[in-house]
Amino acid sequence: MAFWLIIIVLLVGAAALLVVPAMRHSGKSTAASRDTLNKAFYQDRLHELEQDEQQGVVAERPELVKELQQNLLNDIPGQQDTQEKPINRWALVPGVALLVVVTLGFYLKTGGLAQVLDWQQVEAQMPDLRARVANERAQPLSMEEIARLGLGLRTALQQDDRNINDWMMLGRVGMALNNATTATQAFAHAYQLDPNSLEVRLGYAEVLTRSNDPEDNKQATQMLRKMIAEDHTNMRVLSLLAFNAFEQGDFKQAIGAWQVMLKLLPANDQRAEVIKRSIEQAKTQAGEETVKLGINVTLSPQATNALPQQGTLVISVTDGTNPVPVAVKQLPLSRFPLSFSLDDSNAMMPERLLSAQHQVKVRVRISQDGLATPHAGDWFGESALQNFSGKEQIDVQINKQVP
Repeated sequence: MAFWLIIIVLLVGAAALLVVPAMRHSGKSTAASRDTLNKAFYQDRLHELEQDEQQGVVAERPELVKELQQNLLNDIPGQQDTQEKPINRWALVPGVALLVVVTLGFYLKTGGLAQVLDWQQVEAQMPDLRARVANERAQPLSMEEIARLGLGLRTALQQDDRNINDWMMLGRVGMALNNATTATQAFAHAYQLDPNSLEVRLGYAEVLTRSNDPEDNKQATQMLRKMIAEDHTNMRVLSLLAFNAFEQGDFKQAIGAWQVMLKLLPANDQRAEVIKRSIEQAKTQAGEETVKLGINVTLSPQATNALPQQGTLVISVTDGTNPVPVAVKQLPLSRFPLSFSLDDSNAMMPERLLSAQHQVKVRVRISQDGLATPHAGDWFGESALQNFSGKEQIDVQINKQVP
């Protein structure tokens, strides 16, 4: 409404500039007429003759005055029979109408009225669009509605540029519209406002992962590794890390991340098959044989006599320097001797794969409660630190007890 009021005021002002000067009519002429000028000249000339006579310069003053009067009479203009008529006010109406028509025509042609009306319509639809986005059961937005939502979000962020949720939503809109620039810039703003938010970091990392810029991919890798170090069970982080590594050709890390995801998924989860196919594809791309560590476990006579009826065999592999295991596997307690193998699917973290180790140390423990934490009285055995190339067999005898 304010916009149209401004337009009306401007049109009235322009019309006034056209009409007012034409309507002004003065009954008196401001310029000196010819008759007035002649009279002024006559008086000045008389004054000069008087001065000349006093100085003795002129001797025949009466004759000169008479001649001056005759010249004045000859130069008096005749009275004009006609006077200029004022302009008819109605004659100005077509000009004003033409001004209005031309002005509005130019605005409709170049002023973007359609875009303004569309923007106003989007503003009116924003509450409904936001509600549908927040409601998972609502009808999904069409591509046109997503674009409208993006326009409304940009407008809202002009008024409140510290709204993190709107920046994140705009980033997702950019991803949905395949607009990498909008998505990256929006999540970058959100990340600047709250760099500690997990949701913001995940969204930003996903955008950087999908970017065609290698530097963006590297930044995403750094962010994801930092997040996985904070929580190595976060499925979204693992999924993004695997995808990022696969896209950059780091197939070992991708395989490791997917294998960790397989261990975290509940039984009969439909996502497991997709992840397994991804692992096979990564292995094919890597063109390498699967690295395996073979382990043979035996019991000492004392451990055999103390073997519980039920329990769990906990196998952990370290690199000999870091106490945090590289790979872990649990098996139900069964007959001994027992042989099995570990590979990258048993890795604890995708950035520490078994295939990346050059030396390993194996520890096997019998746990009665199935927990990873050792308890007093648990029987265990350890191997020496051995070199590892991917095909070794290591023998471990369980012959000690946790004090």
